[in-house]
Amino acid sequence: MSNQPPIEVPQGAIRLNTDSQRLEFFAQDRWYEFATNSPTLDGGDRGIFYGGSPNTNVIDFVTIPTAGNATDFGDALSANRQRGVVSSTTRAVSHGRDGGSDVIEYVTFSSTGNAQDFGDGTINRAGAPMAVSNGNRGIWAGGDVGNDSLTNVINYVTIAQTGNAVDFGDLNAIHSDGGRAQSPTRGVIGGGRGPNSSSFTNAMSFITIATTGNSVDFGDLLLARNEIASDSNATRGIFSGGNTPGATKDIEFITIATLGNSVNFGDQTNESGSGRGSANHTRFVISLGYVSPANSNIIDYVQIATQGDSVDFGDLTRGSGQAAAASNGHGGL
Repeated sequence: MSNQPPIEVPQGAIRLNTDSQRLEFFAQDRWYEFATNSPTLDGGDRGIFYGGSPNTNVIDFVTIPTAGNATDFGDALSANRQRGVVSSTTRAVSHGRDGGSDVIEYVTFSSTGNAQDFGDGTINRAGAPMAVSNGNRGIWAGGDVGNDSLTNVINYVTIAQTGNAVDFGDLNAIHSDGGRAQSPTRGVIGGGRGPNSSSFTNAMSFITIATTGNSVDFGDLLLARNEIASDSNATRGIFSGGNTPGATKDIEFITIATLGNSVNFGDQTNESGSGRGSANHTRFVISLGYVSPANSNIIDYVQIATQGDSVDFGDLTRGSGQAAAASNGHGGL
C-alpha cells in the first residue's frame, strides 16, 4: 500500500463529473456544480423543427438531452414544408420550400422568435434540398426545382453573414428528399428521389465542406428510400425511416470518415415517412412525420454511439410531416 499523501486539490480547480456530464469547481474542501445552465459535453442542447405538412409556419424546439414535449419557438416567414436547414451554434438558416422559392431565412437558437430574412439562393428550390454545415459554412445540395424536376446544384452561405448564396459545385447524381450527415470537415448526402422524381436511390456521396467542388461517391444505404430523418455527431451519421415507397422503420448508420455502405442500427417505434432528425454529440432525435393514416406528432430518439431501437422522446406541438430539422450541437460543429 502506498504511503504517498493524498493529492491536494487547488482552490478553483475545474473537473468534469462523468456521471452528470456537468462541469464542477473546487472550493472550501468540496466540489460544487456550476449554475444549472452550465455547459455539458453533449454539445448544443436545442433542436428545432421548422414548418411542415400540412403547410405551416410553426417552428417547434426541444431540449435534446431531456426527453419531453416540444415547445413553440416562433414562426417562419411563410407557411410551408420541405425546407433544408443548416446551422451553427447560434443560427439555423432555412432555404427551399414547397412551391418554389429562392428565399433564405434564419432564426437565432438562443432567442425564441420569428424568422428573419437572410438572402437569396442561387436557384429557386421547390423543396427538399439536403443540408450540411460545419458551423461556418452552410450548404444545400440537390432538391426539387418545381414540377417534380430535380437538380444536382450545390450552393452555400457563410452562416454568420447574411447575404446571398454562392455556387459550390454539383452532386455526382441528381436527387432530392434524401438524408445528411456532417462532421467538421465532411458532408455526406444519401438516398432520396433520383435520378428522376418517380424513382428512389440508395446512393451516397460526400463533399469537403471547407472547399468547393463536386461530390464524390461514398457508398450505398441498405435501402433505397426518400423522406429520410437524418443527422449525425462528428463520427456517426444516422439515416432513419422514410418511404421505400412504403413507409419503413429501419435505422441505418455510417462512419463519416470511412467510405463504405451503411450498417443496420435498429428500428423506430413506428414505420414512418417524411420524418426529420436533429442531433447533438450523443443523441439523435427523430420527428417521425407521417405514421399511417396521418401526419403524427411523435418524437423518438436513439443514443448515437449505441446501436438499438428508438424509444419515445415526446410530442411536437402539432402533427406534421416534412418539418425540416436542425440543432446547435450537431456533429459538424
